[in-house]
Amino acid sequence: MTIFDRLESEVQSYARSFPVTFDKAQGEHLYDTEGKQYIDFLAGAGTLNYGHNNPVLKQALVDYIMRDGITHGLDMHTSAKADFLQAFNEHILAPRDMEYTFQFTGPTGTNAVEAALKLARKVTGRTSIVSFTNGFHGVTLGAVAATGNSHHRGGAGVALGDVSRMPYCGYYGRDADSLKMMDKLLSDPSSGVDLPAAMIVEPVQGEGGLNVANNDWLRGLEKLCRKHDILLIVDDIQAGCGRTGTFFSFEASGIKPDIITMSKSLSGYGLPFAIVLLRPDIDVWEPGEHNGTFRGNNHAFVTASAAIRHYWTDEKFAAEIVEKSAIVSHRFKKISDRYGVTQLQPKGRGMMQGLACRDGATADQIGHACFERGLVIETCGNHGHVVKVFCPLTIEKSELMRGLDILTEAIAEVLGKAVDKKAS
Repeated sequence: MTIFDRLESEVQSYARSFPVTFDKAQGEHLYDTEGKQYIDFLAGAGTLNYGHNNPVLKQALVDYIMRDGITHGLDMHTSAKADFLQAFNEHILAPRDMEYTFQFTGPTGTNAVEAALKLARKVTGRTSIVSFTNGFHGVTLGAVAATGNSHHRGGAGVALGDVSRMPYCGYYGRDADSLKMMDKLLSDPSSGVDLPAAMIVEPVQGEGGLNVANNDWLRGLEKLCRKHDILLIVDDIQAGCGRTGTFFSFEASGIKPDIITMSKSLSGYGLPFAIVLLRPDIDVWEPGEHNGTFRGNNHAFVTASAAIRHYWTDEKFAAEIVEKSAIVSHRFKKISDRYGVTQLQPKGRGMMQGLACRDGATADQIGHACFERGLVIETCGNHGHVVKVFCPLTIEKSELMRGLDILTEAIAEVLGKAVDKKAS
């Protein structure tokens, strides 16, 4: 037995899919202790948008550490925090005509969601929250109550209440008007749906299966919230920081959320870091009312600032993401056309795309075949049936193509058709 088998809890998950010991990483590559190289199409579940050990971010962090910069400072003022606030406001918010107050929460996405839900309840005086089918918002109690997945909900051990579930965009099919249905339920005092404090939504559902809310639906949802005096929370934890081609995943819709939660690739370096962006007029917190020992990671401030200034001061990086996204979309269409949409259906947007298989077992077999060939890739969806491409946004095009070639070969092995190199 390994040290992991002897001492680590059964709760471990990703290690079961990738049963090696990783030792080194750079860019889009992982290396195990035997020196074998793997292409990383997981990227820390969207935490490493700028790749492993990004040299620009690493140098900024090393310089900061070597000058004995503050590591831990609770929520005290530090130069690293000031620099992050300046960079984010100047290069992310101001160019998008967005004005928000920053709340630094505990260092993970679920901490940000908990704060957002608590604040919405405090502002409105209501207790109920509306979340959506297949949504995933974390596994602490408040966040998991808003999460749809029964596996994660079942781990809570207590009743999960004060959340009403509504159908996500397209849940009942293309012709069903879920917004009209929600409006009816919220307008009818006998519907049994209490007026909520907030609605929380992911513009692209990551863990839920790469379901995409179209721009009209997002605009309609915002309009519905305004009509009923409900706060709109956008969970951009996985889809943000460029994953869909723009810094925020909802930019193309033009909506202005009341609250935005961010984490994952916010630090850019895999360092734990989460924030809540809130409208200044709803900042009703009392000092210390929602806190945590690790609210504000100074090392993450440093790398986040470096990432913003290096990648987001112009449109070049966003254009590269769009170009790479088109490569994935084109390849997935070829694969789907070859096997049929009932076998492999393309899903997602930007650089969070995937192929929905007929069942979870097929997706698992494809993932295993990929790993044997040197590609780290995972699954998502309500049945674990979507093989998802979540590679670093900085991946070299040649390695993106090589990874897609491996995926194509793995699919051919599992579904029993020879690879046609020209067609792929």
